[in-house]
Amino acid sequence: MTMVRSKLISIGGLVAGTAGLLLLSACGAETAPVAQNTSASPSSSAPDTSAAPSASSSSPAPAPQPVQPPAQAPKNDGLCKAGDVKLSIRDSDAAAGTVYRKLVITNASGHPCTVQGFPGISYVTGADGHQVGEAAYRDGSKGGPVQLANGESAIADVGFVNVRNYDEAVCKPTETRGLRVYLPQETASNFVPVQGLGCAGKIPGNQLTVKTVHKG
Repeated sequence: MTMVRSKLISIGGLVAGTAGLLLLSACGAETAPVAQNTSASPSSSAPDTSAAPSASSSSPAPAPQPVQPPAQAPKNDGLCKAGDVKLSIRDSDAAAGTVYRKLVITNASGHPCTVQGFPGISYVTGADGHQVGEAAYRDGSKGGPVQLANGESAIADVGFVNVRNYDEAVCKPTETRGLRVYLPQETASNFVPVQGLGCAGKIPGNQLTVKTVHKG
């Protein structure tokens, strides 16, 4: 009788243990989907952007660019420029070893311009147009302004000294290609082709002379 009771107690304990395991398994099966649903919730995985500043609000505004004033056109002083004229040489007369010719300055600009004073004149030679000897000496006083309408001309008298009258060793005679001419108060030059003979050396005199411009 005692042995039968012990077996019944063992069987009962085994049944109770088995029932506990089944109960735990059942509970786990019921709670697993709940935990899975919680981790997949959109409210828990998506970041909260309600307080984040936008990219445009955090970037500094571009600095305003300074307004540049419009470029001003160069002032027209009314003087004849190198590009306004055509130059030529006109023969004149000779006296005591000097040939006088007229430098003719013709306004070809299409508008009136003014010339006043002494042109700058010098001999030039070679492919590079380098100067030969001293520039023309200014002879006399400066005249008044000469206004030239389009097509009108002014004249400056130029003296060409016969450089063969000088000592050759001192003069160093050099064939020239023409004249470089600067209009009064002008920094750009014009070229007048005229063959001649100049002194490359320093001579005791003036190989070229020029008088003030006057109306032609």
